[in-house]
Amino acid sequence: MKTWVPRVLKKADMRFDASRLCVRRAVCDADLAAAQRLRYAVFVSELGGAGGGVDHNAGLEADHFDRFADHLLLEDLSRPENDRVIGVYRVMDAAMAVGAGGFYCAAEFDLTALETSGRRLLELGRSCLHPDYRGGPGMFHLWAGLARYVADKNADVLFGVASFHGTDVASLAAPLSFLADRHSAPATLTALARAPHAISMQIIPPAQIDRKAAICAIPALIKAYLRLGGTVGQGAYVDHAFRTTDVCLILDTARMNTRMAALYGV
Repeated sequence: MKTWVPRVLKKADMRFDASRLCVRRAVCDADLAAAQRLRYAVFVSELGGAGGGVDHNAGLEADHFDRFADHLLLEDLSRPENDRVIGVYRVMDAAMAVGAGGFYCAAEFDLTALETSGRRLLELGRSCLHPDYRGGPGMFHLWAGLARYVADKNADVLFGVASFHGTDVASLAAPLSFLADRHSAPATLTALARAPHAISMQIIPPAQIDRKAAICAIPALIKAYLRLGGTVGQGAYVDHAFRTTDVCLILDTARMNTRMAALYGV
């Protein structure tokens, strides 16, 4: 439930004016509440997630990291003022993480290699889009805003938890094995899934992986990071509370795919 997994929409499904979309940073409690309402709608109402930070009465999905992080809001300015937030991203640098008691990912992954790398880190998470805006322009605008934020922060390494829906590891064997075989992060810049919920991603021997089927089973957002040059940490984390199987995505901006970086403005 850490990062929403988008579905691909046909152009005919995009019934909104992309010129009215803008991305800005949350600056007040009302902005934060708007982000948490959208997260509740997607992560809880739509995907069935749960957890200690869910407020069903108020319709908010929150945790204690929210107060220490920055939140990027994608807005549709043609909507009513109290209902404009249609996309969000939570971002946290090392200084923010100190205030929060650590990065969000640290509960599931050992980040020692990243935190001792001497690189400027930026954790990404809690990304989602309103159902009416999924596909093309919506995600493009949100990522373009993220790219500007990354540039302003001069971040060296982006990382965060991304999820496969479900906890049936056998059904995820092909995509997890493919990621481990083809896209593992180097040992000097990786993250290790924590026990007791860690599983090996090397389930199927490389020679036996159905590459086409594996790629099809990888969520679109994870594939987008891979196209940018992203890698995955060692092992996956099975989160039974949120009904997901999580991997740690790691993107060294120095190795970022030039064509895709240009597309998003990094």
